[in-house]
Amino acid sequence: MLARGSAAFVLLPALGMVASLAAALAFSSVAALYAGLPLGVLFLFAVVFFRDPERVPGRGVVSPADGRILAADPDRRTLTVFMNLTNVHVNRAPWAGRISRMTYSPGGHAPAYRAEAARNERLETVLDTDVGQFRITQVAGVFARRIVPYRREGDRVNKGARVGMIRFGSRVELALPRGVRIVAGVGDRVRAGETTVAEVDRGPR
Repeated sequence: MLARGSAAFVLLPALGMVASLAAALAFSSVAALYAGLPLGVLFLFAVVFFRDPERVPGRGVVSPADGRILAADPDRRTLTVFMNLTNVHVNRAPWAGRISRMTYSPGGHAPAYRAEAARNERLETVLDTDVGQFRITQVAGVFARRIVPYRREGDRVNKGARVGMIRFGSRVELALPRGVRIVAGVGDRVRAGETTVAEVDRGPR
């Protein structure tokens, strides 16, 4: 399955590749054949990058993104997941609830793993739940120029539901409510919607 909003990125190189191959066959043109090779590579990259596999929600609070945990602060109840180019870039809800606010902020495009990325383009989504308020912040990276939301304010989402994606390298920051304990650590590899990153010490699990 491909992520929403990815059709142009996948279809354009595919059409160009097919056109080059057709020209190579029709005119016995080696040049047209070679011209189609980079487009074929681009097509394969787009298919891999924009993949959107189905996920079964894990227990507790689940990761909002695929990738590696870049920072985890149990005292402030915050964690950051860095997504590289090979990760799935569709982001998911860490807990079931209602989206009460979405705030977009323009900014720079520093590499997402650096501290300067705190001033990057971002979209903060506030999720009101039965255990408190979660804040999911999608942060654009050096190659990511577009944050694509799948939801609107007022929408209700289940745990593990898709909430949006960031094109190319980027990161997602998650702020947790009181009563939620982080169990994941820096360097852990996580999968959006599946990997448990925190446990709820009160309320339903």
